[in-house]
Amino acid sequence: ETTGLRDQLKKSANVKVDHGGQFVIGQRFRARGLAGGLIDDVRVYERALTQAEVKHLATGEPLVPNADYFASAVDSKSRRTLSELTAARKSLVLAEEVIDEIPVMKELATPRPAHVLHRGEYDAPKNDQTRVERDVLSKLPLPLPDDAQRDRLGLANWVTHPRHPLTARVAVNRFWGSFFAHGLIRTPENFGLQGDLPTHPQLLDWLARDFIKHGWDVKRLCRDIVLSATYRQDSAATPEKLETDPTNRLLARGPAYRLAAEQIRDLALTASGLMNRTMGGPPVSPYQPGEDLWREANSMSPAYKQSVGQSLHRRSLYSVWKRTAPLPNMMAFDTSSREVCTVERSRTNTPLQALVLLNDVQFVEAARQLAVRVMGDQNELEEQIQAAFVTLAGREASDEEIATLNQLFHDEQKWFAENREDAVKLTSLGDTELPPNLDAA
Repeated sequence: ETTGLRDQLKKSANVKVDHGGQFVIGQRFRARGLAGGLIDDVRVYERALTQAEVKHLATGEPLVPNADYFASAVDSKSRRTLSELTAARKSLVLAEEVIDEIPVMKELATPRPAHVLHRGEYDAPKNDQTRVERDVLSKLPLPLPDDAQRDRLGLANWVTHPRHPLTARVAVNRFWGSFFAHGLIRTPENFGLQGDLPTHPQLLDWLARDFIKHGWDVKRLCRDIVLSATYRQDSAATPEKLETDPTNRLLARGPAYRLAAEQIRDLALTASGLMNRTMGGPPVSPYQPGEDLWREANSMSPAYKQSVGQSLHRRSLYSVWKRTAPLPNMMAFDTSSREVCTVERSRTNTPLQALVLLNDVQFVEAARQLAVRVMGDQNELEEQIQAAFVTLAGREASDEEIATLNQLFHDEQKWFAENREDAVKLTSLGDTELPPNLDAA
């Protein structure tokens, strides 16, 4: 059970607990329990023993009956009432467990005093003359109002105040960067004097005011961005545009950049038809290379337990994450280890990324399932290639691309027809099975 001093939690914070199917005696967190020891006696009782009974079992002294013992072990009416009470408590707990709950911190009745510390030393002398009260930085353009509460609620109201010059700008700049690879301010982590100036200051101001005016509606903001003429431009870079705007800082063309790690995996799952769109719930453990990377990174770590069935194909958002052993196929595409806050990810281009797409179990399985889909929907090879291309690229393939892919298909099919063991091995990767009516090659 999760408990705290002031968090007001009333039940377990973990709705579904997997105990691994093991009953361990004498084990604590990061302890091995009674490994190799001997147990003298084991007894299981259907009720809680009274103190007198426990003492009798431990020391062998004669049992001295009392009221507690009589009510717990002898009187049938008391035992029946206790059984009903236990059942009622169990029903209450089960009803509470399915209700999602989050801990909310409460303010102390009397705020803990804070002082200016000499050279930042925690044990520096403290007196009332060095005491400081809670407030926001005085150099910011919008001070905290005099009548505002000096607590978390007051801070939240100040941050989201319509006249606040930063919050909405930071938000719309980040959303803009999600669609254009870069924000209107190219240092999203720094809006201060050392950060970049906005490339389009009036657009940034207008987006921020419009965002506030419409109740901080994120979905509406995203819809406005993707329906804009700026976003719908062709991303092709002509020689003239490359000369005048080589980095697309002035938005002379549509955005063109590699998707993030999670988006690449989700695209593969969606195109293949494997995507499980279930929302919420506990994290899932997708495919992972090697024996057990968790144990390799830390021998004290619990073993990695891969999910089974449809859970393997849930959105990347729900993938389990261990900071000391993050998912390799995500790290290859520049996701962060989450050991520190990362406002903007880097975008690299390495051979490892191509190797992940060619060899990672998740992508091999998705590619096979996409092939199964197009072979079931289309009869002609060119139609199958075109259907797969549209599914992945969002546009039809050109004649040149069709010719290249057609040649690739025949070259690969010839090789796998001559090496059927490799064809069977490749198409058996992943949990989903190949339909029996389709030839592996």
